[in-house]
Amino acid sequence: MDESGPSGRPEQDDASSHRAVRIQDVAKLADVSTATVSRALATPERVSPEARARVFEAIAKTGYVPNPAARSLRSQKTHMVLVVLPDLSNTFFSKILRGIEERLFEAGYGMIISDLDGTPEKEAHFAAFIAAGRVDGAILLNGHLFGQTRMGGGATDRTGIPLVALCEAIPSADIPQIEIDNRGAASRMTQHLASLGHRSIAYVSGPESNILERERFLGYQDGLKAAGLPFDPGLVLPGDYTIEAGVAAGQNLAARSTRPSAVFCTSDEMAIGLIRTLLSAGLRVPGDISVAGFDDIEFAAVAEPALTTIHQPRRELGQAAASVLIDLLQGRPSPKRIRLDTDLVLRDSVAPPQNMLKAPAKTTRTRAMKPT
Repeated sequence: MDESGPSGRPEQDDASSHRAVRIQDVAKLADVSTATVSRALATPERVSPEARARVFEAIAKTGYVPNPAARSLRSQKTHMVLVVLPDLSNTFFSKILRGIEERLFEAGYGMIISDLDGTPEKEAHFAAFIAAGRVDGAILLNGHLFGQTRMGGGATDRTGIPLVALCEAIPSADIPQIEIDNRGAASRMTQHLASLGHRSIAYVSGPESNILERERFLGYQDGLKAAGLPFDPGLVLPGDYTIEAGVAAGQNLAARSTRPSAVFCTSDEMAIGLIRTLLSAGLRVPGDISVAGFDDIEFAAVAEPALTTIHQPRRELGQAAASVLIDLLQGRPSPKRIRLDTDLVLRDSVAPPQNMLKAPAKTTRTRAMKPT
């Protein structure tokens, strides 16, 4: 009799350590035929997107390995590591990838980059890729385990390979976490703006479901409280870490009759988009509005004006994550949590508010007297 547990994964047989997951198990969980499962794996273009997504999700949940040859890879080493990104187009990840690659290369490992691009279907595809035994371990920058939502609790790893979470912590997962103190860094920036005399500090957020956003928003509130400033929900603008979100926030602020004297954007890309929009609207940065960012991406120092921001040690973060994963792969003990320090980088986009600046000293002009 074919019995399945609550997760859809077949229960362990008392007579053996594990019964191999069969294609029938995947088909049952995905509510499709076994032929559809085979087509989804061999010729996915012949299967509807909806059915294909269900198949890949069922493969991820059950740990199904498509064929005996792939199954044998489970007992072999590929010396390849999967690096899971939420969006490869985001320039933030460039130095992180460099740091990961450097450490992996030193240890004799290669790297495969997966760009999830926000699609569950891609995530399920890479989960099946792992199940097929094509990588030895994975570094996750997407903020959740395969088959889990960002907001879902009780995340359980079913990949069967060592995993490391990088940048976006996965609190419910029992895997090493490599990150920065996002809350503390956001509080530090907010307090810096307040220390210059800013009393109205706007905040451009990241995606609401993102753990980085939740931590940075708490830090923003902490910073206001430490500076003795009230929290004003009207000064919180929605964003998603992109330049386009910064443009939208800039348009919102430019249209207001009463504007904040400073804006804290939780990514540099949003800050750059916001600055460009404010300048196009005839406002001066920092003369009329100071703007601060977060991340210290390559463009932050060459923006006009150069961006005050929080520096993340991105290369070092990547190196640390790769080092921890290598330790796991080679059977050595590894720390469960590593937090790297950030720096407050002061540049030209932030200054004291205009009404706090001292008036220029008056100069006394003498006029030559004509001889009488």
